[in-house]
Amino acid sequence: MGGSGDSDFVHVREVGPRDGFQNEPEVIATGEKVRLIDCLARTGLSRLEVTSFVRADVIPQLADAREVLRAADVPEGVAVSVLIPNERGLDEALELRDRFAEVNVFLSASESHNRRNVNRSVEESLAGLERVVGRARVEGLRCEGVISVAFGCPYEGEVAPERVFAIASRLVAAGCEEIAFGDTTGMANPRQVREFFAGAHQSLPQGQLTAHFHNTRGSGLANVLAALDSGVRSFESSFGELGGCPVPRGATGNIATEDLVSMLHEMGHDTGVDLEALVACARRAQEALGRPLTSHVLTAGPVDWHPDARS
Repeated sequence: MGGSGDSDFVHVREVGPRDGFQNEPEVIATGEKVRLIDCLARTGLSRLEVTSFVRADVIPQLADAREVLRAADVPEGVAVSVLIPNERGLDEALELRDRFAEVNVFLSASESHNRRNVNRSVEESLAGLERVVGRARVEGLRCEGVISVAFGCPYEGEVAPERVFAIASRLVAAGCEEIAFGDTTGMANPRQVREFFAGAHQSLPQGQLTAHFHNTRGSGLANVLAALDSGVRSFESSFGELGGCPVPRGATGNIATEDLVSMLHEMGHDTGVDLEALVACARRAQEALGRPLTSHVLTAGPVDWHPDARS
């Protein structure tokens, strides 16, 4: 299924505090990360990915995962998730089990990208993640499996959907209740997306299917529309269009959450998100980072705002 029973409601998971921040070249102060997470948690977003338990030498930006989780003031009803790369990461995360409700595990659909990203074969990653998911479910955690380069690999080109669905089926069998398909380097096009999710719904009738698009080549929202047409009602995005893929170079940011929410609202979909509050968080991130961010709504404002009303 794509989302809730209400076809007009679209679920949005904000991944900026993890996926967005990890690509920033300058380390963001822990206190500023916490303030931005607290801001996002009060916009009506119901799901936030806040950090990852990866090795500090691999992604120094996320070395403060424990401190961020301890300090974040997230209201009841907002589901906090963390990205878990392996069993060691799960061990570390479980020390703060009361601070999050969901774990996300990840691997790539292609051998080349997976090797460059985590230095493992796809099969090695799957075997490890099956153990992680099994243990997480015993702890009562909800699990999402994220498949990177699901629509195309910068090293291998197009990835056969059947291969992606086979990986997804393994993750579902292991206990993942949700599968996110990532256009990690912005290679997807709307026709491909529409056909892909038609096949995904047939191959994976159980569990929630989520789309995770990047705007590397400017097709992010067009791909969202194609996914919507195919019945998808769950998306991941990053405020301010922050983020990207560490490999290869040039793989720029996720679709901006404020751009996604603005378009969905204009189309008559409900997200539960206060767009003005969300834009305020993106402005705050822009100030914290000391540079302009690239989301369109952050620049132009939502369509129903008068230019003179914006600060």
